Amino acid sequence: MVGKTLFDKIWDAHVVHTTPNGSQVLYIDRHFVHEVTSPQAFAEIGAKGLVIRQPGKQTVTADHNVPTIHQDRPITEAMSRQQVATLGENCAIHGLTYYGLGHENQGIVHVIGPELGLTKPGMTIVCGDSHTSTHGAFGCIAFGIGTSQVAQVFASQCLIQRKPKTMRITVDGELQEGVLAKDIILYLINKLGTGGATGYFVEYAGSAIRGLSMEGRMTVCNMSIEMGARGGLIAPDQTTFDYLYGRDNAPVGTDWDDAVAFWRSLPTEDDATFDLELAFQAEDIEPMVTYGTNPGMSVKINEPIPELGDTPNPGLQKSLDYMGLEPGQMMKGKEIDYVFIGSCTNARIEDLRIVASYVEGKTKDPNTIVWVIPGSKHVEKQAISEGLDVIFRNAGFEFRQPGCSACLGMNEDKIPAGAYCVSTSNRNFEGRQGQGARTILVSPLTAAAAAIAGKIVDFRTANMDTYAAV
Repeated sequence: MVGKTLFDKIWDAHVVHTTPNGSQVLYIDRHFVHEVTSPQAFAEIGAKGLVIRQPGKQTVTADHNVPTIHQDRPITEAMSRQQVATLGENCAIHGLTYYGLGHENQGIVHVIGPELGLTKPGMTIVCGDSHTSTHGAFGCIAFGIGTSQVAQVFASQCLIQRKPKTMRITVDGELQEGVLAKDIILYLINKLGTGGATGYFVEYAGSAIRGLSMEGRMTVCNMSIEMGARGGLIAPDQTTFDYLYGRDNAPVGTDWDDAVAFWRSLPTEDDATFDLELAFQAEDIEPMVTYGTNPGMSVKINEPIPELGDTPNPGLQKSLDYMGLEPGQMMKGKEIDYVFIGSCTNARIEDLRIVASYVEGKTKDPNTIVWVIPGSKHVEKQAISEGLDVIFRNAGFEFRQPGCSACLGMNEDKIPAGAYCVSTSNRNFEGRQGQGARTILVSPLTAAAAAIAGKIVDFRTANMDTYAAV
C-alpha cells in the first residue's frame, strides 16, 4: 500500500460523503468568522429559517474594518461602523461568542486562532478570507471560502469540495543571516509565479522550513495563495507542540499526551507521492522586495527590476507605470513615504521583536510615517510588557491598536494616492492599501531598515553594527 501524505491523512479523515460526480462532503473542525464576508451568510440562514448547527465551532472577531486608534470611540467611517455593528448584532441573535473591539481576545482572525490554541494539527479550518491558509503552519487543512460557503458551514458544519492535487516544495540548507520567512515565500512566488501552484495544496518541507519558528511557518503558509495554491501546510513537530503547550483551548494532562501521539502520526510517510515536487536551496534566498502589482514581481535587494524582455509577465509595463518605476531601476535606494508593519502575515510578537531589535536607539527618517499594528490584543499586551512600544515610540513610530489596518485599506488606515508604502503585508495589488497607493512588500527586518533610512536599504550593510539577531 502506498503511503499517505499529511494532506491526504487529514482530508480523508474528514470526508463525510462522496457524491457520484466525485465531489466530497468535508467536515469542518473550526470556522473563523469576521465582519466582511459574514453579513450575507447570516442573512441567508435567517431567510431560510436555519440555525447555526455547531455554535461552539465558530470563532468570531472584528478585524478588517476596525480603526487602529481610539478603539474606545465610535468608528468614524460609516461603512466600517455598519459592518462591525452588524457582526455584533448577528452574534447576539445566534448566540455566538464575539471578540469585538475592547475584548481581550480581539485581533486579526488568523493571529488569534493560533495564539488561543484553537488551531491544532490535523484539523480542517475555513474562514471567509483567502489567507486562512495561515493555519496550515500547524499541520492543518486550512483554506478560504466565499460568502455562500460561509452560510453552508453555519448550517451544516460541512462543505462540498473537490479534493485538490498535492505539491511538495522542499527548501533545504541554511538561510543567510537576517533572511526571514517572508523572504522565503516571496522568493518561491517569484520562482513559481502567481499561478504556479493553481489547483494544488502545497506541503512545505526541508531543513530550512523545519528551522523556522511557528510565526515564520505561519508567514510562509499565509502567502501560499499568492502563487495560486488552494492552501499550504507544514508537518507538525516539536516546534509545533512547544508553541501550543499551555495555551487556552490546548489539551491538558493525559489529553495532551494523547493529542501529541496523534499529531506525531500525521507527517507524510516516506513512500507517499505528490502530484508535483519542487526543490530549492536556502542559500540562494536573499532579502526580497517587490516592484510591481502582484507578489510575484519581486527581486533580491541588490538586483534591478527586470527589463521588459527579461520576463514573461505581459503586465509588467502596466505595473511599472502604476508604480512609477522603470525597467532596470534598482529598488534599493528608492525613497518611501510610509512603512506599514502589521497584517496577518507579519503582526505577531516575533515580528515586532525583530523590528524593535533593529530600531532600538535609532530614529526614523523625518519624512516617513511608520505604523506598527499588533495582530491582536494579546500581541499588543505582550509588546507593552516587553517595552517594545517604548522602543517604537522613541524611534518615532506610531504603535497602534490591533486590526488589519493598512493591509487592505478597507478601514480608516489608508495610504494616499501616489505614496510609496513599504509593507509587511501579503498583497501589492493596485489600490490594495488605498486608491492609487503604491505598495512594496518586504520582510519585517527590511521594513525596519527602510523606516530608519527613509528609503529601501539592505539591512546587512546598513547599521549592521547595532543589529541584534532575534
